[in-house]
Amino acid sequence: MSTFLRYAKEAIHDMCYIWWMEMKNVVKDDGVLIFFVLVPLAYPLAYSWIYNNEVVHDVPVAVVDMSHSELSRQFIRMMDASSDVHTAYYCNSLAEAESLVGHQVVKGVVYLPSDFDKKIQRGEQAHVSVYCDMALMLTYKALFSTATNVSLAMNRQIQVSKLGSATQRDEEINTTPMVIEEVPIFNPTGGYGSAVLPGVLVLILQQTLLLGIGLSAGTARENNRYKDLVPVSRHYNGIFRIVTGKALCYLMIYTVMAAYDTLVIPKLFGFTQLVRGSDLIGLMLPYLLSCIFFGMMLSCLVRYRENVMLLVVFTSVPMLFLSGISWPQSSIPGFWQGVSWLIPSTFGIRGFLRISSMGGTLHDIHTEYTVLWIQSIVYFFATCLVYRYQVIKSRRHVNERLEMMRQKVRKYIVHSSSSDYGEPQSR
Repeated sequence: MSTFLRYAKEAIHDMCYIWWMEMKNVVKDDGVLIFFVLVPLAYPLAYSWIYNNEVVHDVPVAVVDMSHSELSRQFIRMMDASSDVHTAYYCNSLAEAESLVGHQVVKGVVYLPSDFDKKIQRGEQAHVSVYCDMALMLTYKALFSTATNVSLAMNRQIQVSKLGSATQRDEEINTTPMVIEEVPIFNPTGGYGSAVLPGVLVLILQQTLLLGIGLSAGTARENNRYKDLVPVSRHYNGIFRIVTGKALCYLMIYTVMAAYDTLVIPKLFGFTQLVRGSDLIGLMLPYLLSCIFFGMMLSCLVRYRENVMLLVVFTSVPMLFLSGISWPQSSIPGFWQGVSWLIPSTFGIRGFLRISSMGGTLHDIHTEYTVLWIQSIVYFFATCLVYRYQVIKSRRHVNERLEMMRQKVRKYIVHSSSSDYGEPQSR
C-alpha cells in the first residue's frame, strides 16, 4: 500500500510540475498568449459588433434595365419602395455597374434583359439577374430577399390579369392557394447575428485552442536540439502525467474563455440566450476536453511555429459550414458529413445552439453530448499514443548521444594508455 501511495504522490507531483511548466511557457510566449487570451477576448467583440445591427436597410444597388418597358420599370419601382434596397444608380451596361461595385459605391446589381417584357407578354418565363457583393452577408440577404419578394408579388399580379372575369375571392385562391404565416420562433429579429454568431463563438474556442497548442508544440521543437516534442526529464516520466498536466493547463485557461464567449458576449449584444448554467457546464466540459486532446494529437504534425497558422486558418470556414448552421445539414454530402463527425466543433456548435437559442436541456442534446464525450476519450488515448512515440523518440536520441560520448571516452582512454607506454600515437 505504501508503494502505491508513493507512486501516486510522485505521479501527482510530476503532473503538477508539467502543469506549472506549461503555464509558464504560455505566459512567456507572446504568440501563445495572444491566441489563448487576446484573440478569444477581442475577436468575438469585433465579430459581434459587425453583425450587431442584425438587419440592414437601404442597401445601394445599381440597375441595368435593357428592357426599358413598363413592366421593367414597375419591377424597379417595387424594389426601390422596399425598406431594404435603394436604387442608387441606373447604368447602361453590366461593365459600368461592375465598376461601381468594384469601387464599393453599390453593393449589388439588378439586371433586366432586353426580352423581359416580351417573354412575359408571350406567356413565357422571364429572368432577372441579381449580382450580390458577398463581402457582407447582411447586404446579400437584403438584396436577394427583396428581389425574390418583388418577383413573387409581380407573379401574382400577372396571374390575376390572366384570369379574366373573376371575383376577388377567386383571385385570392388562384394566386395564394396556401397562406403561410412565418413566425421566427428562435430568431425573433430574423437577423444573421442571432442565427449564426453563437455558433461562431463556439468555433472560436476550438480554433484558438488549436492555434495555441500547435504554436506551443512548434516552440518546443524549435528549442529542442533534436526537434523533439517532449523534453527528456525525470518529471516527464509517464505518458498520462504528461498529457494530463498539459491538458489541465489548457482547461483552466479556457474555462474562463468559454464563460466569456458563451455568457458575456451574448449578453452584451442582446443575442437570444435561454441557456441554464448546469446545461452549459455539462456541454462545455466535454467540448473543451475534446478540443484540447484533438489539438494535442494534431500538434505532432507541427514542425515549426508557422505551420499551425496555415493549417487552422485554412480550415476555419469549412468547419463552420460542416457544422450545419450556415449551410443546411441535409445538403452536405455523406462523405463530408463523415468528416464533420471527427471535428469537435460540429457537435459543440449544434449542442450550444439548441441549449442557448432554443432553450433545450442536456436531455435534448443527448446525441451531441454523448459524441463529445466519445471524442474526448478517443482523442485522449490517441494523444497518449502520439506522446508515447515522442517520448520513445526522445530517449532514443539521448541514448544515441550517450553512446557517442562513451565511444569518445573509450578512444580517449585508449589514446592516453598508448601515450603512457611510449607507443606511437595514431591520428
